[in-house]
Amino acid sequence: MSEPPMLSKASKDVLAKVRQMVPPMLESFHKGQLGRVAVIGGSQDYTGAPYFSAMASARLGADMSHVICEPEAAQVIKTYSPNLMVHPLMRQTHKLLGSETPDHIISTVVEMLPRLHVLVIGPGLGRDDLMQSTCAAVIAEAKKQDLPFVLDADGLHLVNTDPSIVKGYKQCILTPNVVEFGRLAKAVGVTIPPSDHLKSNQNTDTETCEKVARALGGVLVIQKGAKDIISNGEKTLVCDLEGGRKRSGGQGDTLTGSLGTLLAYRKAYMDKIWDVEGNMSADELLMVAAFGGSAITRECSRLAFQKNGRSLQASDLTENVTVSFENLIGEKTEESKL
Repeated sequence: MSEPPMLSKASKDVLAKVRQMVPPMLESFHKGQLGRVAVIGGSQDYTGAPYFSAMASARLGADMSHVICEPEAAQVIKTYSPNLMVHPLMRQTHKLLGSETPDHIISTVVEMLPRLHVLVIGPGLGRDDLMQSTCAAVIAEAKKQDLPFVLDADGLHLVNTDPSIVKGYKQCILTPNVVEFGRLAKAVGVTIPPSDHLKSNQNTDTETCEKVARALGGVLVIQKGAKDIISNGEKTLVCDLEGGRKRSGGQGDTLTGSLGTLLAYRKAYMDKIWDVEGNMSADELLMVAAFGGSAITRECSRLAFQKNGRSLQASDLTENVTVSFENLIGEKTEESKL
């Protein structure tokens, strides 16, 4: 039995809001109301990332977890789990069939959007021109439909190339790691102070994230690191829950999948599909969802590291999503459902 996580009062206060946002389990709900999340990514060389993201989404409670990927990736991902709905709709440039055009590929993916609540764009996407341009078109359409999305990994390359693709859109979350954050800051003209200056000024690390978020017009950024800095340029939270010490690849995919489900819960809260507590705004809920995803991922990492030590792999985080949710948020009691 693992020790419970150490939580500051500030963290407890935000997690209490996450708990308010999470729907209770009611008999009156029907399939799909508690989240229809799609991960767009997965290419010939990268099949693990979209799987880990989609499985985190499913383990956190999304009713329907989709992966939209290219055909070779789809064949592999389908063997990982029968719980995911896998759609081989994406194409790499050199894999277009004779009768297919880029516009046709884009339209087949865009046609799925009305069926979804949230998109996670980037896990296993790669830098292929057609894969990237398809996602750019999907983002443009998602904005028209006011659909929330998370951008990570090669999805962030789209922002680095053209920051206007997300600028001012208050329904998305960017999740850069330290290297990706440096590229993102450079793309929007924000200078990152030298590391020695960061050590001498404890406020500077949050200030840089705030500057990047402001440069993007208030887009919410989660700057992943020893502490996760979460900012929309006006409000900033720091998630400092203990995590594991192993930095194996794929742990960020648990974050993106968790965010996908929490953004779906955010929609359910705003739609008032149950008697919700409080009256949180859309912007506050986005911040709350971001903190919840960060906290759950860090708790997954902590638990996985306790058990596996230096052998920890991304799949070990997936196995701890449910218990991490229970440790930090927990199910509502019957009394709170009435």
